[in-house]
Amino acid sequence: QVQLVESGGGLVQAGGSLRLSCAASGRTFSTYSMGWFRQAPGKEREFVAAIRWSGGSRYYGDSVKGRFTISRDNAKNTVYLQMNSLKPEDTAVYYCAATRPFGVVTTSSLEYDYWGQGTQVTVSS
Repeated sequence: QVQLVESGGGLVQAGGSLRLSCAASGRTFSTYSMGWFRQAPGKEREFVAAIRWSGGSRYYGDSVKGRFTISRDNAKNTVYLQMNSLKPEDTAVYYCAATRPFGVVTTSSLEYDYWGQGTQVTVSS
């Protein structure tokens, strides 16, 4: 069982930056592929970024490529999402998620077994 807690959300002006963190419980964090998803009001959950358990592969949604960077620190049981050049359309609740141990890195929310409670990101124009 993995518990995930996101932090770092908030209100920022367009063009600004935020860094989200997701802290995981347990001793096996390094075996979980991790993802970030977001959901805006009235919209479906959207894939943002994912990183393989080994850190060797990273994937990004088309809408965030070149602006967002996912990384992980296995020593700190934490995955990060650095968000630059933020736009009003990035406004959403951001969730981190973990696959089963040694799970493949994937853009599909169906492949993630554990989810955090979410953190709100609001980008003003």
